[in-house]
Amino acid sequence: MAKKRVVLTFPPELTEKPITYHLVKDFDLAINILRAKITPGEEGKLVLELSNGSEEMIKKGLDFLVQQGVGVEAVSKEISFTDEDCIHCGACTAVCQPGALQINPDTGRLRFEKERCIVCELCVPACPLGIIKVLF
Repeated sequence: MAKKRVVLTFPPELTEKPITYHLVKDFDLAINILRAKITPGEEGKLVLELSNGSEEMIKKGLDFLVQQGVGVEAVSKEISFTDEDCIHCGACTAVCQPGALQINPDTGRLRFEKERCIVCELCVPACPLGIIKVLF
C-alpha cells in the first residue's frame, strides 16, 4: 500500500470549497488528517497522509490539487534535538500521543520513531530545555 504525507496550502478563496473530497471520490485515496488550520477567507494549512492507492493514483490526486491552485509540499519533517544536550527526562513523551517519542526502557534514553510522528508539535513546548525543534 502506497503512503505519502503532504502539506497542503489553500489560498483564501479555496478554503470553503470541498477540494479534498475529490481525493476520496475521484482518486480512491484514503486521507488521514494529521493537522489542520483552515479558516474561511484566510490561507489554510492541512497536513495529510494519503494512502490506499497506488503511487500513480496519489500522484494524480496531488496533480489535481495543484491544478485547483492548492500548494502541495511533501512533508519532510523531523524532530531535531541534540542528544548531548538532552537530559532524557521524558517530559516530551508525556504529550506524544502517537508514541513517536519514547524512553528506551533498556537504556533510559530518548528515542524518536519518525514514522509515528503526526507533526502535532506538542513536544516542542514540553521540553524543559527547549532543545526540541520541528523542521519542515
